[in-house]
Amino acid sequence: MSKDLELFQTAGNLKKQSLRLMGNRFELTVMEPDAGKADWLIELAITEIRRIEAVFSTFLPDSETNRINEMAGISPVEVSAEMIGLIQRAQRISALTQGAFDLSYGSIDKRFWNFDQTMKTLPDAAVARKAVRLINFRNIEVDPLNRTVFLKEKGMRIGFGGIGKGYAADRAKEVLIKEGVTSGIVNASGDLTAWGKQENGEPWTIGIADPNAANHLFSYINITDMSVATSGNYEKFVEINGKRYSHTIDPRTGMPVSGIKSVTIISPFAELSDALATPVMIMGAEIGLDMLNQMKQVAALIIDDSNRLKTTRNIQLI
Repeated sequence: MSKDLELFQTAGNLKKQSLRLMGNRFELTVMEPDAGKADWLIELAITEIRRIEAVFSTFLPDSETNRINEMAGISPVEVSAEMIGLIQRAQRISALTQGAFDLSYGSIDKRFWNFDQTMKTLPDAAVARKAVRLINFRNIEVDPLNRTVFLKEKGMRIGFGGIGKGYAADRAKEVLIKEGVTSGIVNASGDLTAWGKQENGEPWTIGIADPNAANHLFSYINITDMSVATSGNYEKFVEINGKRYSHTIDPRTGMPVSGIKSVTIISPFAELSDALATPVMIMGAEIGLDMLNQMKQVAALIIDDSNRLKTTRNIQLI
């Protein structure tokens, strides 16, 4: 189970399998008394996740993502309708977050940052900005009619690390529901979607990790037919002049972010929860909560650097 989220559940007819997919630990759980059928159902979901990985991965040379990146600044690339759809939805999140979420984050010069104990000073602001100059979601040109994607600048790269796991979790859930699974969970390394209820009729209970001690729990929430994703700085960060900076880089400035230890987003879709968690860390608690409070069916729990708990108006903790 992810260090960010912990799932509490009953035993009995729940069948579970964990494995590595898309470079992350996935855990699939279905409510199905027939063990053989449960195995078959879970295998269907795994097949769907692997199919998605073949399309969107940056680690597989023949993926659509890599074909787009290889032709950056050269020519548009014909892709699947699925790729077009996910990029368009990602672009809407980019606009909503004023660039705090950006698929072209893959263009970043990762050699510029070293988030270990040897990092004692912040990078020069001008040099940092230069290191992220190719990050600009507005330079991802999508043509739905001809079904092409074009990165306008040479050296640009897109990647789906901030949305892909959530999308895969949603798709796996859709496959299982189509086959009649009325209750289950897909946990994509912390991007978790749950539907139906436990055997005792209660909603699923999710534990939120304490950002100061990842093996301990900060709070709990009950969910059904909802998805949860958490982004935090407690696993990788540096402290400079007494201030904690996350390994998360603001793509608009090239500088590491501070002020928030963790963000947990609850929404109907794992894709949306996944895509919103990190941008809120970048935007900051006040601006992030103001944005989220205007979104229907979206809730959030934020723990700031002073260990203060801040939530959207609609959240209920137990």
